[in-house]
Order: sequence, then C-alpha cells, then structure tokens
Amino acid sequence: MSDFSSRVVITGLGVVSPLGRDLPTFRSALKNRISGITEYTSLPLEGLPVKHGGQAKCFTGEIEEFGPLDKQLQRAIKKNQKVMCREIELGVAACQLAIHHANLSSDVRDPDRTGITYGCDYVLTRPEEFGDGMSTCIQESDITLPETWPTIGMPKVNPLWLLKFLPNMPASHVAIFNDLRGPSNSLTVREASNSITIGEASAAIRRGSADVMIVGATGSRIEPLRYLHVSKQEPIARDRNPASAMPRPFELDRDGVVLGEGSAAFVLESLEHAQRRGATIYAEVIATSSSAVGPTTSNDHIRLATKNVLRKLLEQSKSVLSSGKWHLHASGRGDPKLDISEAQGIHDCLGDTSLPPIVAAKSYFGGLGAGGAAVEVVASCLAMLDGELFPTLNQEKPDPRCPIRVSSEPTDAGSAFIHLAYSPQGQASGVCIARFE
Repeated sequence: MSDFSSRVVITGLGVVSPLGRDLPTFRSALKNRISGITEYTSLPLEGLPVKHGGQAKCFTGEIEEFGPLDKQLQRAIKKNQKVMCREIELGVAACQLAIHHANLSSDVRDPDRTGITYGCDYVLTRPEEFGDGMSTCIQESDITLPETWPTIGMPKVNPLWLLKFLPNMPASHVAIFNDLRGPSNSLTVREASNSITIGEASAAIRRGSADVMIVGATGSRIEPLRYLHVSKQEPIARDRNPASAMPRPFELDRDGVVLGEGSAAFVLESLEHAQRRGATIYAEVIATSSSAVGPTTSNDHIRLATKNVLRKLLEQSKSVLSSGKWHLHASGRGDPKLDISEAQGIHDCLGDTSLPPIVAAKSYFGGLGAGGAAVEVVASCLAMLDGELFPTLNQEKPDPRCPIRVSSEPTDAGSAFIHLAYSPQGQASGVCIARFE
C-alpha cells in the first residue's frame, strides 16, 4: 500500500486539434500565432448562421493518424472504427499518440497495474442512424407513427448503433486495444472533465492501485445536432474577416464561443515506476481541484466555482508557486457574461498585485467541448518545457469589467502553471503542473 506521498509525473502527451496532431506542429502554431479557425467542411454550410470554427482537419480517421502502431493494433482499431463516432476516434487517437510518446510499450508495463480514466462529452446520435428505419415507416404507412417504429423501423437500425455514441467508449476501446486491466473510469463533466481525470488517476497511483494511468478528454461541438444544441444554449461568436479574429477571450467586443473539436491525452506514472523503466519525465502533477456550484446556489455561480477551484490549488501548490515563476491558463470562453465571472473569480483569489502571466489558448482554436481543457493543458506543458508562453490572440480592447489582463505578447512561461476550466452549468476544475525537478 502507498502512503499517498508518491509523486505523479507526466511521461507522455498526445494531441489531436485544429492546430495539428503532432506536438512540434501544435507548439509551432502557438509560437507563431497561427490560428486554427477555418471554414467548416464537416457541416452543411447552407443555413448555418456561423460557418467557421476550430475543426481538426488534420484528422480524417485514417489508421496512420492514430500514430505508429504494430499491424495487430492497426487491424484492431480499423475493425472497431465502425462503432466509433468522431469524438471517440479523436480520443482513441490522442491516447495512442500519448502511449507512443511515452514509449510505454507492452513489454515495459504491467497490464494489471496500468489503467485509464478518460473524459468525454455526452454524445448525441447522428440522425442518419435512424434514416433507414424512418424511411421504412413512411413507406409502409404513409406517415411515421410511433406504434409502427418497434416493428417496422427499429429492425432497420444497426444493432450496434449505440456503441458509436456511448461516452465511456474512448476509455473502453483504449483499454481493450492495449490490454489495460488496471483502474478504469469515464467522466462526463463537460469542460471540467480533464482535470478531474488527472485527479482521479493521480489518486489511484498514490494509493498504490496503479503504476501507470492514461488520462485526458475528447469532445466535438461541430457534429450537426451538437452544433444546433449548443447554438440554442450559448452565445456563438459571429463570423469575422479574418476568421482568426473570432475567438476573443476577455475582450470588450467578444460576442460568444467559437465551436470546435479536439482531444488530448497524458500518460501519468508514479515517479518510481517512471525512473525504473528509464522514461523521459516531462512534468509533475502537483495538485487538482474541482467544485460544482449551481445557478440556484449563487448569484454568480461561475465566479464562485472558479474561486473555489483556484483557492484550493493555490493552497496545495504553495511550494512550487512561491517563486512567482508560473503562469495561469484561464478558460477564456469568449462568452460575453461568463468571461466576467471567471475573471472576477480569479481576481478574488489573486488580487491586483500578484497576478502571474495569464493566457487563453481558446483564442487559437475555440471551445472544443470536453477535449478543450486537455488540449489547453498540453499547450501549457509545451510552453513550460520550452520556456516561452505563447501570446493570447485578438487582444486589442480589454473589457474593463474583467479585472485581469491576459498576455498578448510572448513571455516567460515559468516553471509551473495552473489551468482552469468550467462549464456554463457551474462544474469547474483545475490542475497545477510543474516542471520536474
């Protein structure tokens, strides 16, 4: 049994995003201010009020895009792609890329002590899945009646259709493909999912239940029904010329979120296990935190949830943040109302004089659903390792109601960072990660 003092380190990263699906390309885009906002090709543009967003065009589902795989693993993934929707494919690809980046081959891991905790949005079924059944009902009775569906329509639906859209399937597929028999869980806490997976997996390692855990999250907000669903619930940024100007976190003229897709994954290990197998250690997980504050509980639930998460992270991470050399990665959705709440929650904890450099990577690729926070943590990890924090795009007229200032020019990334994420419903989470010393 562990005494809960085990150090948890990051030995692998994987990303599939609007800025690319390999780490050097992804990092280069951030350093060179290259936006991932482009015209959608996966949505029917006719009738859409907004035609641009953060589509991961680097990923088409070809088996080569899942990273270097042996023939057996290639065959297994290709066979199972017929029961994977795009969000699941994105998640599986990010996990396989992270496993490869960590050199975590089957001969260096104990399958019984290697697990996965992965986040995903709830996934909406595409209407096409029911098309044949609906057409049959109409042809048989000239009208689609509920009573004809069980006998006439349902038999025309692929019996495996639901497997394509279950949010636990990214973790399930990765565990089966790689023979991971350790702790396993799937989380659907929207944008807050990523840090919670890191926290749960770190706890499993610290209590001695696992040596290695795969974590992260995947999401897409640009499937047809998801796009419609979000557009009815949240303010969507309007098209601009150029499209790269659409995501505007904390800016005075921001008008909404930019919809996108992406995924990321991390390999977490106990320090002892990583050192024993000679792994390259990229960073260390210092602390995680989460809070849920509903709109009926507080007049400003996002402000309170953000404050709760950040306060706990600051308390738990004093030893690595005391030097002042760290940065804060804000969620920065671009929401006209919620950006104010997040900024005020940050200010409640840090005040006016102790603000570290603040950045918001959504300015490059928009909101990627549950996968967004994971992609953003990869961005901060690479910046920390490189020593230079990428600038936040589209910072021209800061909103005076947001009592923080984000970095619009490259600056020192420091030796640690805190990342914050939240959903509009008030689910918030965060993580503190430091350079390994």
